[in-house]
Amino acid sequence: MSEPRSAPTVGQVVLGRRLLDLRERAGLRREEAARILRVAPGTVRRMEMAEVALKIPYLQLLLKAYGITDQEAEAFVQLAEEANRPGWWQRFHDVLPGWFSMHVSLEGAAALIRQYEPHFVPGLLQTEDYARGVLRSGAIGQTSPEDIERHVALRMERQGLLTRPDAPRLWVVMDETVLRRPVGGPEVMRAQIDKLLDATKLPNVTLQVAPFANGPHPGTYGPFVLFRFAVSELPDMVYSEYLTGAVYLDARVEVATHLEVMDRMAAQAATAHRTKEILKDLRKEL
Repeated sequence: MSEPRSAPTVGQVVLGRRLLDLRERAGLRREEAARILRVAPGTVRRMEMAEVALKIPYLQLLLKAYGITDQEAEAFVQLAEEANRPGWWQRFHDVLPGWFSMHVSLEGAAALIRQYEPHFVPGLLQTEDYARGVLRSGAIGQTSPEDIERHVALRMERQGLLTRPDAPRLWVVMDETVLRRPVGGPEVMRAQIDKLLDATKLPNVTLQVAPFANGPHPGTYGPFVLFRFAVSELPDMVYSEYLTGAVYLDARVEVATHLEVMDRMAAQAATAHRTKEILKDLRKEL
């Protein structure tokens, strides 16, 4: 059997979808592919759904059965070997929940990240002290000081994607509540606002604040993140977190609804230029 793991890498998701497409183009049903491997049809489904790592001998047999040339098969196998390698975030497996490791993988592969946050500054934009204050508040349950520091280190390392050569575009809408809720005291909040102001200088980052004065908006149900990817095999996906886990949505209707809500919130929120002024004014109050 192929080896299961807590969450697939984005590479495994992409290759699984490609494998499904190749099987269907070859005109084979899952049961027929399973007979080639001498496994249950469920094993083929799990490979295609990226629920298990791609076992190279299985992959080679399937590609041959699907009529893929040796040269194309070799390239596919190389991609599978790369996709099967643990992501950098696996170094934090001791504190990283399985349901969130997929988020980190999607985050690193996205071309566009759009996020609505009603409670805290998004993790990609937090300072160490602010992150530490949020984590100590019990937002992730009862956690030891050592685990908190591991979470902070993970959060800081995730932020490197914003300044890498192929950095995604990050577009965030935050409720004014985020800035009014004190975390760690005035000094921590001043430093956090400074970091947000620095982020507005990045060409790939757009920040918008939804002021109280603008009234209610359609996103008040809770925070969510919308990912868009450059590869055609990956559809837009929505990540929505709850107290003890998260859901990943890729159904067109659900994604389209979240996208419409995000667009309406962005239109209603303060502009990026006005948001800079709001941040500067709030900093003076601290």
